[in-house]
Amino acid sequence: MVFYCQRHCYETKYTTKVVSCKPAKLDVVVDGKKKKVECFEVVFEDTIFFPEGGGQPDDRGLAGGVAVLRVERRKGEAAHYLAEPLEEGASVTQEVDWTRRHDHMQQHSAQHLVTAVADDMYGYATTSWYLAEAVSHIELNTDRMTEEEVAKVEEVANQKIREATPVSIREFEASDPNLKKIRTRGLPEDVVGPVRVVSIEGVDANMCCGTHVRNLADLQAVKLLRTEKGKAGRTLLFFVAGNRLLRYFGECVSRERQLNTLLHSSAADHIRLVEKNQKDLKTAQKSIKEALKDIAVFEAKTFLAQDPRPPVFFHHRRDGDTDYLNAIVNEMNDESILKVLTAGEDKGRGNLLVHGPPALVAQLGPRICELLEGRGGGKTRFSGKVARLGRRKEAEKYVMSVLNGPTAETEAAGDGRCE
Repeated sequence: MVFYCQRHCYETKYTTKVVSCKPAKLDVVVDGKKKKVECFEVVFEDTIFFPEGGGQPDDRGLAGGVAVLRVERRKGEAAHYLAEPLEEGASVTQEVDWTRRHDHMQQHSAQHLVTAVADDMYGYATTSWYLAEAVSHIELNTDRMTEEEVAKVEEVANQKIREATPVSIREFEASDPNLKKIRTRGLPEDVVGPVRVVSIEGVDANMCCGTHVRNLADLQAVKLLRTEKGKAGRTLLFFVAGNRLLRYFGECVSRERQLNTLLHSSAADHIRLVEKNQKDLKTAQKSIKEALKDIAVFEAKTFLAQDPRPPVFFHHRRDGDTDYLNAIVNEMNDESILKVLTAGEDKGRGNLLVHGPPALVAQLGPRICELLEGRGGGKTRFSGKVARLGRRKEAEKYVMSVLNGPTAETEAAGDGRCE
C-alpha cells in the first residue's frame, strides 16, 4: 500500500478514521537504557505519518491530539503506537512533526543525489545508507575514495541543486517491465501494492518508499564531510544537507568563536596554537613524570634511613600514578620490606601496590584491595585499581593486625568490613 504521506510529502495535516485500537507495549530508550512502556497500537484507514522504511526513520506528531510514539510498516498497513487510546471508527486529524519530516525529506533526497553522482562519475554503487540524527552516511562499494573524488561529487551535486532540478514520484505495478531499468538495491519482501519510483530529472530514477522534496532547490546545499573505511572493502561517505547543514555550520561558527576566546587568536591560528599547546603539554607531562620519579626515590631513601625502621612502609601520594609506586619499589629493591603504597584522590579511582614477602603479599593484597573496593592481583607485587582510597586507615589497621597477631587480625578484619 502507498500511504497518504508518500503521495503528499509536503502535507502536514490529514483527517482519517480509526480502524483498530488495542493495548500494546513499546521498547523505548530513556537515558540510554531500553525500557518497555504501556501504549496503544492504532491502525488508521490511511496515514500522514511515514512508517520507518528504506533507511528513513518514522514520523512523529499528534493523532487526535495524542502523541505518536512510533510508526511501523506491516505489509499493507501502518501500525501507530500512541500514548493514549482512540475510539475505533472515530474520525481524527493527524498532525505531523514538520521539522522532523522536512529534515528527513532533505537528507533522503540528498542521499539519492549523492548516490547517483558517485555511481555515474566513478561507478561507486551505494550498498546501504544510514539517516542519523546529526550526520548521515552512504556505504559505497569501493575500498577507497580520494579527496579529489569527494570534492568532485560534491561540486556536481551542488550544481544540480543550484539548477533547481525537479524531483518527481511515479507509481508502477510490480510486474511493469520498466522497473527493470530502475536503479535499486531490491524491494523488501513484504511490499504490497504499487512500486514507487523517485526520479531526479536527468540524474537518477530509483525505487524508494521514502518521502522526498519536490525540487533539489529545497536542499539548499549538500556538504560531504569525510570518508571512513567500512566493512568488506567498502567506504562510508558522511554528509549533511538542507537545514541540517545550516545548523552544522552554525555549530562550527559557535565553536570557532569559543576557540578565538580560549586561544586569544583568530581562526587562522587555531591549528598552529593547538599544536604548540600539545607540544608544551607533552613537555610539561614529561617534566612532571621525571619530578615524580625523583620524589619516589627520595621517599624510598627516607624510609630506609629511619632507625629504628617501621615494620611496614605505608605511603600515599594524591598526584602519583602506577609508575610512581613502581619507582618506589624499584628504588628500595628489597623484597623483605613490606610496602603498602597508594596513589590518587580520596574520592575517586586510584592505584594500589603491595610488595614484600610473598606470603604476606598473598595474604594482605586481596583483603586490602577489598577494603578499598577495587580489583587486582599478583604474588610478590600485588597491584590493583581501587575506588575508595579514603578508607586507607582501615587498610592500615588491618595490616598492623596481621603483623601483630591472629587475635588482633580477627578484630580488625571485623572493623574493616565493607558497608
